[in-house]
Amino acid sequence: MSILVVGSVAFDSVETPFGRVEEVLGGSGTYFATSASFFTDVQLVAVVGEDFPEEHLDFLRSRRVDLGGLKTVPGRTFRWRGRYDYDLNEAHTLETQLNVFETFRPELPQGYEDARFVFLANIDPELQLEVLKQVKRPELVACDTMNFWIEGKREALLKTLRHVDILLINEGEARQLAEEPNLVKAARTILAMGPKTLVVKRGEYGVLMFHEHSVFSAPAYPLEEVFDPTGAGDTFGGGFTGYLAATGNLSEASLRKAIVFGSVMASFNVENFSLNRMKTLEYPEIEARFRKFELLTEFEGLS
Repeated sequence: MSILVVGSVAFDSVETPFGRVEEVLGGSGTYFATSASFFTDVQLVAVVGEDFPEEHLDFLRSRRVDLGGLKTVPGRTFRWRGRYDYDLNEAHTLETQLNVFETFRPELPQGYEDARFVFLANIDPELQLEVLKQVKRPELVACDTMNFWIEGKREALLKTLRHVDILLINEGEARQLAEEPNLVKAARTILAMGPKTLVVKRGEYGVLMFHEHSVFSAPAYPLEEVFDPTGAGDTFGGGFTGYLAATGNLSEASLRKAIVFGSVMASFNVENFSLNRMKTLEYPEIEARFRKFELLTEFEGLS
């Protein structure tokens, strides 16, 4: 089944201890759609300015991403500038230029409203709710958010969460949303807000999933080289949701497997700046790293 994703398409300027890039392809919707496209078809709803180059559109088309919902309007494309120190888990935002994204109002093209799988990337929760009002009968709604919305638009976010099946956020955001320092208690509070499943992204420490009465933990893949963590969370979301949409299986066992596929995709993404690693990635590499992930936590039968 295809996935409808609503998010940002942007230009990123990023500096890490390992290099610097200027105005490369980025945005939550871009990272998610690229990652998910390795598993299933993707419909992208976003906005760009007149300065957005055709080569980036050609790349998304090459990944078979449906761009019927990507609007080009007068003005400049959304831009983000950030820096990472050696603690690659924390991004330091240096500049944000919303540009055309500031007045973005998602309108689903004909046929998109029939989407069975919906991913609400990190955008204003009021816009996330507008999207859900346009979708008819989704089987799964997954959602991402950030501390900016948790603090500035809490009530709107809580309204959105009542319609969400899976929430994907980082550890600090989970504690902030629940107003609870203990992560296990925070998870219980968040699940009471509406989501059936909470996925907590912990960067180099892996992922925790809280689902009904169970907890699942997956490690991060140990890499020798990490160049740029930008978009890792969105790439994780793409692999996670993409696997679920491809299989149509929403059992707990499938959710756990989706967590690992999401982690696999994020591990590839951080190996280069922007989406450069994703542009050369082949599916057999994904399968091979998934098998290596299995071996990371295998302990039975070893002597």
